[in-house]
Amino acid sequence: MIGAVVLAAGAATRFGAPKQRLLLPAVLEHVQGLDQVVVVAGAYPLEGAIDCPDWEKGPGASLRCGLAALAPDIDAAVVVLADGPSLAPAAIDRVVAEWRRSAAPVVAASYGGDRGHPLLVARAAWADIPDEGLRAFEPLLVPCDDLGEPGDVDYPEDLPERFKSGADEPM
Repeated sequence: MIGAVVLAAGAATRFGAPKQRLLLPAVLEHVQGLDQVVVVAGAYPLEGAIDCPDWEKGPGASLRCGLAALAPDIDAAVVVLADGPSLAPAAIDRVVAEWRRSAAPVVAASYGGDRGHPLLVARAAWADIPDEGLRAFEPLLVPCDDLGEPGDVDYPEDLPERFKSGADEPM
């Protein structure tokens, strides 16, 4: 079984507001087909999310919180960011299929040869995740260039057009 961990714990300091509340619904649409989905909150509470009190230690701390919340029968977890609203569900499918084929401990989508999201981490690697997160691992890359990058909304001007009308509303 395959789960998903959606990392939504950051303080969004560059964005200037809790962007997770704006972008998370779009991200959750893309992971619906997985067996279990866990959202990890930290700096800002999010309804239905698990709270990670150690989120400030780094993305690995948040990821460990999310992985710990997954059911024992989950064999691997797809890791996505709450600020990647343009993630293609087909990228998730490709990463999962490559993991099933290869049994690599970490598999990542790549765009232009650079690793990106989603990533998949097999249960066997969960105990080894440092505070810096999956950056410490060399993943097996799966080309996803044809699907478009998942987006990385760090600043309000990075928002895709479909979100801009709501960006000025209080969060």
